[in-house]
Amino acid sequence: MTEQISSLAREVIRLAHDGILINMRFLDVALAKLKLEQREQMGAFAYDGSTLFYDPAVLLARYRKEPHFMVRLYLHVLLHCIFYHSFQTDKLERELWDLATDIAVENTILEIDLHLAAMQSDAVLRGRLDILRKQAGGLTAEKLYRHFRIEPPSSKALKEWRELCHYDEHLYWDRKEELVLSQEEWRKVSERVKADLKSFSKDKNNAQSMEENLKEATREKYDYSDFLRRFMTMGETIQVNDDEFDYIYYTYGLSRYGNMPLVEPLEYKDANKIRDFVIAVDTSASCRGEVVQAFLNKTYQIMQQKENFFQKINVHIIQCDNEVQSDTKITCKEEFDAFMQSGKLRGFGSTDFRPVFQYVEALQQAGEFADLKGLLYFTDGYGIYPERMPDYDTAFVFLREDGEAPAVPPWAIKVVLDEIEKD
Repeated sequence: MTEQISSLAREVIRLAHDGILINMRFLDVALAKLKLEQREQMGAFAYDGSTLFYDPAVLLARYRKEPHFMVRLYLHVLLHCIFYHSFQTDKLERELWDLATDIAVENTILEIDLHLAAMQSDAVLRGRLDILRKQAGGLTAEKLYRHFRIEPPSSKALKEWRELCHYDEHLYWDRKEELVLSQEEWRKVSERVKADLKSFSKDKNNAQSMEENLKEATREKYDYSDFLRRFMTMGETIQVNDDEFDYIYYTYGLSRYGNMPLVEPLEYKDANKIRDFVIAVDTSASCRGEVVQAFLNKTYQIMQQKENFFQKINVHIIQCDNEVQSDTKITCKEEFDAFMQSGKLRGFGSTDFRPVFQYVEALQQAGEFADLKGLLYFTDGYGIYPERMPDYDTAFVFLREDGEAPAVPPWAIKVVLDEIEKD
């Protein structure tokens, strides 16, 4: 009987595989990469980033109730794969991330509208998704996660979403080092899917959600610490330069002549450290206070590292909506500490980026900066950009991608950061 159950389960899987392959040609490479492995008595389905583990008895039981269950499960897991959901679990609230990923892939499946994957609960799910889309501003896993961080779902809502969207257990998602397929390999698959999707989208099926999730998954991610180093300026620090003298001669002189080394160490060396720098913060109504605070906290944590600070610095923290609301000058670590402890956000009107650049230009003319390296502007992107390029590097930093926001000027750097952890 056990072998018969296993054989029937494999046949159900084969039919689902072939149905997807025929109707969704752009998933052929992903289908070939994803492995399936039978695990009797497991009581569920689980995906670890490269393999879908299934219990044949449970699969057949679900298949009897919902003839399209295996196709739906297959698609659900395939989308987890090509959206890299199992590779992004670090430093995230797992319950919220798991929920966000399940909702994101289910929304994509509904938009594709493949009849072979239809379930009885789809009508109810569509209604819930329409409401959630308006609340979260989109239904990619990343947008949903950020929304749930700000407005956590109730325990009742969690249970309802799980009943509608949960197909596979995510208990193996943290075992990245054990995976047969790496994220880089899945990236290649995702790029292939993106390319094939262009021809697929010409059909009647709606592929918008698929494209949005692929765009979110495949865009380059930035380490904020590395990015901030681009805005550090060269300067001289008083410290031993271990790279530019020979210890052999130094110690030989000490042993041969007493306290007279043959080669004195160089006292100074150049280092990339923050000295003249501007941080502009968009405090318009669309930028939430706690998000701005998280950005400042993260920036502060990076800048206060010993190797990043001069003994004296010149950092201006400018708050601006449609006009400059405040300018806090920071010249040492103690002043930065004081600002982070007692500084208040001001503004919350509409957004105009031009006043900050005009203000910084006036500071330059007044001799406020010896060598202004750059301006870092944290914003949601909804504002009026200056037309003229300044004589220093400028980066507009966004917490999330927004296709509706005005385009960043070609002379500026656009950076989309991942979720900034709140302290």
